Amino acid sequence: MATPEREELMSEEGRALVTDREREIISGDADVSDNYEYKVKSIVRNRIRKRFGDDVEFLEEYFPEAYEMVVDEVCDERPD
Repeated sequence: MATPEREELMSEEGRALVTDREREIISGDADVSDNYEYKVKSIVRNRIRKRFGDDVEFLEEYFPEAYEMVVDEVCDERPD
C-alpha cells in the first residue's frame, strides 16, 4: 500500500516540472525525512534529464504553440 507521501508524489495534476507536493518538500516547508527529500530531488532531476528534452522536441514538431511558450519561459533573460 502506498504511503501518503507517495500518493502525493504520484499526483501529476496541474504540474509542469514539479508537483505542488514536490515544491513543499524541496523548499523545506514539508516535514519529511532528509532521505525522502533527497529521493524527491532525485526524481525531479531524473524527470528533467530523461524526459524534458524529448518533450520539448515533441512539442516543437506536434504542438508549435506550446513549444514557443516553453522557449519563451526557459530562454527568457534572468535579472542580475
